[in-house]
Amino acid sequence: MAADLPDRNSAARATDRPGDASPFALGLLLRRAHWHAAAVMGEALRPLGVELRHFAVLIVLVNRGPTVQRDLAAATGTDKAGIMRVVDDLERKGLAVRKAVPGDRRVRAVEITPQGLELFDAAHAAAEPLADRLAMDLGPGETEQLRDLLTRLAHPAHDDV
Repeated sequence: MAADLPDRNSAARATDRPGDASPFALGLLLRRAHWHAAAVMGEALRPLGVELRHFAVLIVLVNRGPTVQRDLAAATGTDKAGIMRVVDDLERKGLAVRKAVPGDRRVRAVEITPQGLELFDAAHAAAEPLADRLAMDLGPGETEQLRDLLTRLAHPAHDDV
């Protein structure tokens, strides 16, 4: 059995350091880049009184319109209890409302309010200079190239089939 395991001394170790060749390297680097981007974008949202988890729901509501909570959970990678807390927060802040879904008394759709749309637009304005800071170490054309590559990773062509 031990003969089937790779030699521990020669196996690539998973790290997120530049040049790592392990099979985990890309995922680990993406995770580190996400942490960095989330911290920077959180700076833009903090003065507006919301966090990224709130803004993620607002993004879905702007893109899809009124959306039931289970679909919000799936779209944001949040569990059922977590999405309920976020929607409760958004309602308390006047940024979203729950409305009855015609034909199903048990289900409520979440809808962004005019105040939520104002905050959504304000967040984009506040994030603009910080977004530039995220890409300050990239050269000419590299921001667009990175955006294209990440879009292809996040939305693989074979998922559309």
